[in-house]
Amino acid sequence: MTEPTADGFRPANKRGSARLAAVQALYQMDVAGTGLLETTAEYELFRLGKEIDGELYRDADPQWFRAILSGVVEDQKTIDPVIRKALTEDWPLSRLDSTLRAILRAGVYELTRRKDVPVAVIVSEYVDIAKAFYTEDEPKLVNAVLDRVARRSRDEGRGKDPE
Repeated sequence: MTEPTADGFRPANKRGSARLAAVQALYQMDVAGTGLLETTAEYELFRLGKEIDGELYRDADPQWFRAILSGVVEDQKTIDPVIRKALTEDWPLSRLDSTLRAILRAGVYELTRRKDVPVAVIVSEYVDIAKAFYTEDEPKLVNAVLDRVARRSRDEGRGKDPE
């Protein structure tokens, strides 16, 4: 594991970069209605490790990126109810914005389908992604939802279920 820099952020590893790219791609698919194959090809050919408009996309593990993206698309009918169950009643999935839904879907996919990845790594990485997009309570929401899902799907986690 890499040490945090002075500003508190850890340099992204290739899997971390793949997670961020997958969240961005899921957001794009949700908002623009693009398909899995088209979006995957666009990211692999033009974004991952490339420079766009002066911004450098970090090099990412393309297999990990593909696995998250296709896994979320294939399992969305089972992922969304898991997220709904982990949200409090006053926060239905439909109330969340597209970015937050993408973060939670990717995180839940990894928690439920990638048992080879430690819970702490998954939760930490997706909370960090949430912090990159939000400054308010959303990272706490990501942490709480993923923690509940981890407890229910892997019997691991630290928080408690809402009453």
